[in-house]
Amino acid sequence: MNPEGLLWQVATIAIPMILAIVFHEVAHGWTARALGDPTAAEQRRLSLNPLRHVDPFGTIILPGLLKLTGAPVFGWAKPVPVNFNRLRNPRWGMVAVAAAGPAMNFVLATLSAIALGLLVRATDLGGEPGLGVLFLSDNLRNFLIVNLFLGAFNLLPIPPFDGSRIVMGVLPAPLARGYARIEPFGLLVVFGLLVILPYLAPNLHLVERLIGPPVDWLGQQLANLAVAVAGPEPI
Repeated sequence: MNPEGLLWQVATIAIPMILAIVFHEVAHGWTARALGDPTAAEQRRLSLNPLRHVDPFGTIILPGLLKLTGAPVFGWAKPVPVNFNRLRNPRWGMVAVAAAGPAMNFVLATLSAIALGLLVRATDLGGEPGLGVLFLSDNLRNFLIVNLFLGAFNLLPIPPFDGSRIVMGVLPAPLARGYARIEPFGLLVVFGLLVILPYLAPNLHLVERLIGPPVDWLGQQLANLAVAVAGPEPI
């Protein structure tokens, strides 16, 4: 496998992306079960098998079409089923379940930074790294970036993202009911933000302005963590 080749690029992006999405979804189910809702477990969706979480259109067809047309790429996995009415505290349970996905992504990003630091510490910096080390390094680096982006992106308060569930849980009941009315149109809003708006106003970069600064800041903190774990450079 050539580090400059297409297969390398696909493997070092697809593996981190799939793992990040699977752990994100399963975190929702794990949290729901801990808070009283076993729906995901009953439907055998608390699995780390990626095939159980693939949505044919949202995971494969739509991202592929967007990539081919040069549009911003986005998609989704098959959501882990959660019955909020079965939670012991439906309102605050919904907030916890929604927050669990992005929280898992930020934890995974942190573990990636630590693993990168340990990889550097264990690698002979005086020699040429082998393909295995390069492959692992690229996967860890992309895993860190993907998890930061996925966690921040899902905190946007737009249905069907996790941020919208958190907002609905913390709003007073009348406002939450009004906010919930936009949920059926959430996907259209997302499509407008990610595809139509950039086409009409290519210099606006609205989504990048919203999630870019926190992702950049977190990325810098994790880079510092990786450097600290790697230890001082040999003299």
